[in-house]
Amino acid sequence: MSTTSLMIPRLVVATIGRFASNGVQLIQVDGIVHYPRGGRSQVRHYSNVRLAEVGKLESLRLDASYSVGQIFLHRIFGYRGVILFPWLAKVYDRDIAANKAKEKTGEQEHEPTAFSHIGREVKSKTHHYYQVLIDSRDCPYIRAQTEAVTFLGNQENSRSLYAIPGLDYVAHEDIMPYASTEKNPLHHELFDKFLQYSPDSDPPFIARDTLKAWQEKNHPWLELSDVHKETTENVRVTVIPFYMGCRESHNNNVYWWRYCIRIENVGELNTQLRERHWRIFSLSGTLETVRGRGVVGQEPVLTKLSPAFQYSSHVSLQAPSGHMWGTFRMEREDGCTFDCRIPPFSLESKHDEAKD
Repeated sequence: MSTTSLMIPRLVVATIGRFASNGVQLIQVDGIVHYPRGGRSQVRHYSNVRLAEVGKLESLRLDASYSVGQIFLHRIFGYRGVILFPWLAKVYDRDIAANKAKEKTGEQEHEPTAFSHIGREVKSKTHHYYQVLIDSRDCPYIRAQTEAVTFLGNQENSRSLYAIPGLDYVAHEDIMPYASTEKNPLHHELFDKFLQYSPDSDPPFIARDTLKAWQEKNHPWLELSDVHKETTENVRVTVIPFYMGCRESHNNNVYWWRYCIRIENVGELNTQLRERHWRIFSLSGTLETVRGRGVVGQEPVLTKLSPAFQYSSHVSLQAPSGHMWGTFRMEREDGCTFDCRIPPFSLESKHDEAKD
C-alpha cells in the first residue's frame, strides 16, 4: 500500500502531538506543525508541543472498505485508533432530500412544520462505518465522550448502565490510515485481547477468536443500522440511535435506547451551542418536551480548529417504539442566533435477544 503525505511532498515520517489549549491533532514536518482539515493541510507554528512518532500515512481508500486491524487517525477528532470490525449502515441524509426537492420544483424549500419535517420522505444510502478502539493516551484531548458506548446490566429488573471506555463508531470518510512499525502501536486494555500481531498480513494485525466471540455475543446492542443527518446554517447534526434492550420496572416493560450525536460546524464563523429542545413521542401516545442549557453539561464552541463535538445520551419509553426530533439553539460569533434542526429518528425495539 502506498504512503501519502497529506499533500506535503517532503513528509517522510508523520508525527502527532497535542496543542495544550485545544487538543488539536498535529503532524510535524521539518519543524513545522501541520494539521489536516477538509482534505487540505494547513500550517501553524507552535512552541512547546510534545510530539511522538507514530508511523507513515497511507493512501485513503475511496472505493473499498478498510480491514480489521487497520491503524488510523480520526479526520475530525484527531485521535489514534484501530478498526475492530465494519458495519454497513443506512444513512438518511435530509440535505440530499432537500436539494433534490429544490431541483425538482425550482423553488426554495419553505421552513417545514414539525409534522412535515418528520414526514418528509428521505431515501437511505448504504455506507461503511467501523467499530473502533481509541488510544487511551488521546482520550483526554478528544471533544467527544470516550465512554459513550453503554449497555444494560444482565438482570431483567436492572436499570444499571455500563460503559466500555474507548469504543467509538467512525464513518469511512473519517478514517486516515497509517502504518506503524510498532508491535503495540495502540494503548487500550482490549487491544491485545482482540488483536494479534501478524507481520505478514496487511494490515499487520488480525482478529483473535476473542474478538469474533465478543462481536457475536454483543451484536444486539452494538449494532449500528441507521444514521440520520441534517444541516442548518452550516451546522451539521448527525444522529445514530441504538436499541439497548427491555427491562421490567414496577410490573411495566421499559424499553431503552442510546443515541450518539455529532454536531459539526462546516462554515467559517465560530458557533456555540446554547440550548437543546427535544420532542419525544412514544407509541403509547405520549409526547414529551425536554428543554435545557447545552448538552451533557457543556455549551461547546465549534471553530475551524475544533469544528465538532460528539456526545451520547439515553432515552426510555414504556412502549416498544417511538421517535424523537428537536433543535439546538446556536449562537454565532457575529451575535446571530438560530435553531439548528436535529433530524427526526425512529426508536425501534429490534432484538428480543438483547434481554438475554
